Amino acid sequence: MPPVSDAATTWQRILLLTARVENKLATVLQRRHGIGLSEYRALGHLATSPTSELRMQELADKLGLNQSSVTRLVARLNAADFAYRDLCADDKRGVYAVITDTGRARYAEASHTYEETLSGALEEEGRADPRLAAALTAMGALS
Repeated sequence: MPPVSDAATTWQRILLLTARVENKLATVLQRRHGIGLSEYRALGHLATSPTSELRMQELADKLGLNQSSVTRLVARLNAADFAYRDLCADDKRGVYAVITDTGRARYAEASHTYEETLSGALEEEGRADPRLAAALTAMGALS
């Protein structure tokens, strides 16, 4: 059996860190704000768009989702009155996701929770692994 390379070991540690932090973020956002991590991130992209809207494909690309997944995600946001689908006035084939005032408010509320949870989770992981703490500090994730 060939030895595992340093690169493979490091990548595995990054994946584990990501999974742990993402799990904490998802759990806290769902409990406190009733939204999933994908919904939070979609609202974030829509809220920071200069027009408060994005083409569905652009939103899918920003979230790393396929067209079908982003369509379901926007349907969930629509059901919660956080966003809605709109047709492009110039090109009826173009479909946009548009954030609502309710969605913007939920994103603003959840942003504080997200930032607190992210900082806490990264600090906790850094305390558990000094090498990871050094890497997170170098990346600017820990102060």
